[in-house]
Amino acid sequence: METEFIIKAIIGLIVILAFLIFLLFLQPKSKIKSEQKSNFESERSKYSKDESSSANTDLLHLVNIIKNKRSNAGTLSEALELVIKHHGQVHKKLGLRPHPDFDIYIDILFTICRHPNANKDMIITFDRELEKLNPEYKQEINEAIAKGLNSRGL
Repeated sequence: METEFIIKAIIGLIVILAFLIFLLFLQPKSKIKSEQKSNFESERSKYSKDESSSANTDLLHLVNIIKNKRSNAGTLSEALELVIKHHGQVHKKLGLRPHPDFDIYIDILFTICRHPNANKDMIITFDRELEKLNPEYKQEINEAIAKGLNSRGL
């Protein structure tokens, strides 16, 4: 009699645990998908408007434009120029290590090397301007460009 109760209790706990795990994985995915969908729709609506009238210089906004595979060469070039103009200066190195904020610039370099609408002039111009503003990061910039170009898989 006692073993039967213990078995039923264990099965009940397993069912409750499975339900809770289901709820755990269900909530974040739907939230993430709705956020991605709203971000995509807002980016699409921004591209349909005249971008020259309202230039958003927020770094995350510019990175989203650069990461968007549908960005044309003109939009991409303008976003890169705004990054250099407004966010080109990176914090000083922390000893031998680059500042954690530099990861954003590595991501930008890697992304423009792989972007379908980026050309060599854009990459070279951004590379030179970033090196000019941040000479102590020259080695890291060159490594990021090399990794980006090598990842293209030509």
